[in-house]
Amino acid sequence: MQLVQIFTSLILAAFAAYIGAWYFGAIEGNFALLLFLATVVTGAYWVAEQLYFLPRRRKAALALEQAGQARRAELARKGIAQTDIDTSEGQQRVLAQPWWLDWTAGLFPVIAAVFLLRSFLVEPFKIPSGSMIPTLLVGDLILVNKFTYGIRLPVLNTKLTEGKALQRGDVVVFRYPPQPSLDYIKRVVGLPGDEVAYLNKRLSINGQPVPTQALPDFFDEDATRYFKQLQEQLGERSHRLLNNDAAPAFVQGASNFAYRDNCRYSVEGVVCKVPEGHYFMMGDNRDNSLDSRYWGFVPDANIVGKAFFVWMNFGDWKRIGSFQ
Repeated sequence: MQLVQIFTSLILAAFAAYIGAWYFGAIEGNFALLLFLATVVTGAYWVAEQLYFLPRRRKAALALEQAGQARRAELARKGIAQTDIDTSEGQQRVLAQPWWLDWTAGLFPVIAAVFLLRSFLVEPFKIPSGSMIPTLLVGDLILVNKFTYGIRLPVLNTKLTEGKALQRGDVVVFRYPPQPSLDYIKRVVGLPGDEVAYLNKRLSINGQPVPTQALPDFFDEDATRYFKQLQEQLGERSHRLLNNDAAPAFVQGASNFAYRDNCRYSVEGVVCKVPEGHYFMMGDNRDNSLDSRYWGFVPDANIVGKAFFVWMNFGDWKRIGSFQ
């Protein structure tokens, strides 16, 4: 039993070391992998608890109770009717989970529930930047639907079901192509086969300008200034976007991404032909968004899910609700 305790201590220490190294930036962590491993490890301990450790403790508690009964019977035969023999407290101590099972098997139901919920239903995210202003603000805590576009295996991200196809205008969380360990959130602008043009800050798809309508200027509290705001009709839904007239139209610093030959850059902006199995993503804060204009197309395998709800913003509770 002592060997099992030492082994468990090493496992817990390894988890703690991984989390600590990730927190301090020594390694690039993978939360999906960490949660999967935690589920497997605690699940193994939970099975061992149900099949081996708990029956042993129950057997020991029963033996303690039977020993107490035998002792009381022996004293009764000797004419001693009243005794202070009470094995209930000892049985409780014997039945109690030791610390190493409490921190493994005891946590399994919670970890398993989080793993299943996060992997197949909804996953929470926090908006870290202003690239999706005015739709999503810095500090918004959002929920992402993990099954709309098809259920995927956690960690491997292999599709199990097809689900619905992505639509233009969807707000999507995906794994950032240059660094897949990072999650990005943008709006789907171009579908496979589309020709997307963003020239002189006007969006066109397959040669057709996307309709826009002027709205009152948007005041960005973080930047403490107003920005030009438009309503854009992309696909079947409309959404708001920002343009900064002072920012240049050309794309500066585009990387050498896959299928870059599908794009033509000029002083007016960029025109890209979206390859099959890929999507063109843009932020709603058009002049403050590192998106497909700079690092290329998002493969279907990188899609995480559809963002659909702000469940909390501690700086502004009025933000809670659905969004387009």
